[in-house]
Amino acid sequence: MDDNKIRRKILGIDPGTNIMGYALLNTELNKSEVEVLSVLQMTKMSDAYAKLKYIYERINGLVEQYHPDILAIEAPFYGKNVQSMLKLGRAQGVVIAACLHAGMEVYEYSPRKIKQAITGNGNAAKEQVSDMLCRMYPISQQIEFLDATDALAVAVCHHLQQKVVFGKTKAPNWKSFIAQNADRVL
Repeated sequence: MDDNKIRRKILGIDPGTNIMGYALLNTELNKSEVEVLSVLQMTKMSDAYAKLKYIYERINGLVEQYHPDILAIEAPFYGKNVQSMLKLGRAQGVVIAACLHAGMEVYEYSPRKIKQAITGNGNAAKEQVSDMLCRMYPISQQIEFLDATDALAVAVCHHLQQKVVFGKTKAPNWKSFIAQNADRVL
């Protein structure tokens, strides 16, 4: 099996225009470990375009430094404030453009899907998601911004979605699945 198909680096992003969470998850089949967990802070920047430029430059820097294969990004949720949605969409677009330019695969997950994957509850609070991730990985429970653990949650969500099919073709039915995965059947 091709080693590049087994080992993947997933850059998880929780987009934001004031605070953007990011995490890098190293994965190999059923194993994963956190390499980076942090945030980009733009609260002191007032110019919206300067924030977008900063996001683009920092994402390029992360890509150059860590060489991720995949971007897993949280999709914007539909809120009542249209202006906030537009700003968030722009930030998300800048991240996606930077990663596509670097040749990365891009996957987008809804907040509900991410929470469901991590906690089993699509309506879980950010604190619940963070707590579960602190139980899954050796990370500090004293994380200053939940945006960082939200970014990790996106990366873990992608890993959990993909690990079942690593190196295998999708089976059209149960009989084929069992035949392709005899080593996993008890």
